[in-house]
Amino acid sequence: MEVLLAKQCIPCTIDTPPLEADEIQRLKPQLHSDWTVLEDKQLERRFKFKDFVSALEFVNRIGLLAEEEGHHPDLELSWGRVVVRLMTHKIKGLSYNDFILAAKIDLL
Repeated sequence: MEVLLAKQCIPCTIDTPPLEADEIQRLKPQLHSDWTVLEDKQLERRFKFKDFVSALEFVNRIGLLAEEEGHHPDLELSWGRVVVRLMTHKIKGLSYNDFILAAKIDLL
């Protein structure tokens, strides 16, 4: 089994094909079970926190990780809640980078 945590995100090109459903299902077990695949195009996970400050700190940690990886999630921050959505916008679907970043977010 491929180990996502050992990999680094590599920039995609417009010609990079999005992952097929079978590839997505092969990679998903390497992520926390709270990640949801939406229409084979996006990963989403919801996190709960005791307050706004804790949620904000988590978002900031994700931001630092995203900069290191050069791959940036869509983040929704509200009181006690963070929603992370991953999709490679350039290819309008999921890439290995989305799974790599999701696995690293799981460690935060």
